[in-house]
Amino acid sequence: MLLTNVVVGLLQLLIAIIFSVVALYIGFGVLSKITKDIDEEKELAKGNAAVGIIVAAVFVAIALVVQSGVSGLSVGINKAVSVGIFSVDGLLAIGVAFIQLFLGIVLAVGAIYLALYILDKLTTGVEEFEEIKKGNVAVALMMGGVIIAVAVIIQSGVIGITAALI
Repeated sequence: MLLTNVVVGLLQLLIAIIFSVVALYIGFGVLSKITKDIDEEKELAKGNAAVGIIVAAVFVAIALVVQSGVSGLSVGINKAVSVGIFSVDGLLAIGVAFIQLFLGIVLAVGAIYLALYILDKLTTGVEEFEEIKKGNVAVALMMGGVIIAVAVIIQSGVIGITAALI
């Protein structure tokens, strides 16, 4: 039983690492599409702190939401182990857990995109992305706060989905 728990734990860790890296890669790619005319890599290389704040906020936001998905995956795998991994209930628990994790990634990226889009529409007097490109840290902190706040709210929804499905 101890060996089974160790193998399951290592499997959960491996899956969490893979999904985390994939989610961060997708998030950085989506951020590149959202930020108008900003080459994040070049701006970071120049030391643009505002861009660094936005990138960090996106990474933290994605991590918050993906963490709740990984937690749901752990619950699903543990349930599958308890009922038999290759039983119908076990396979269903694992399948639902993966769907929930994938949904968490999609919701995180989508929520970040939506939050920045709405923020851009609400603050008509400020061109956020132009300010970020100029290195305006105040605007970056505001945007970073919005990104993380939305992620915290979305995280609660993903946890709710986990509780309902598994």
